[in-house]
Amino acid sequence: MVKVFIKRKVADESLVQLVGLLKKLRSLTLNQPGYVSGETLKRMDKDGECMVISTWRSIQDWNDWVRNGERVAVQGEIDKLLGMETEYEVYG
Repeated sequence: MVKVFIKRKVADESLVQLVGLLKKLRSLTLNQPGYVSGETLKRMDKDGECMVISTWRSIQDWNDWVRNGERVAVQGEIDKLLGMETEYEVYG
């Protein structure tokens, strides 16, 4: 199993839009081979930070997802909204 930690920072006025995009990504992952589970957490001590913990069967399954065209399009919208690239940390 592989766990991917995805950290994002967002301004309060963009939070609703970010949540919508994260839901869109989550729905796409449900059809992605190797996807096991996902969890979205809001940081309690700092406004505007959230963490997604995504679990995959293998690093190859994660890499296939990273290259998925639909994911790339939604991720581009997220990065544009945030004004920065999303950070990923992959652990096995």
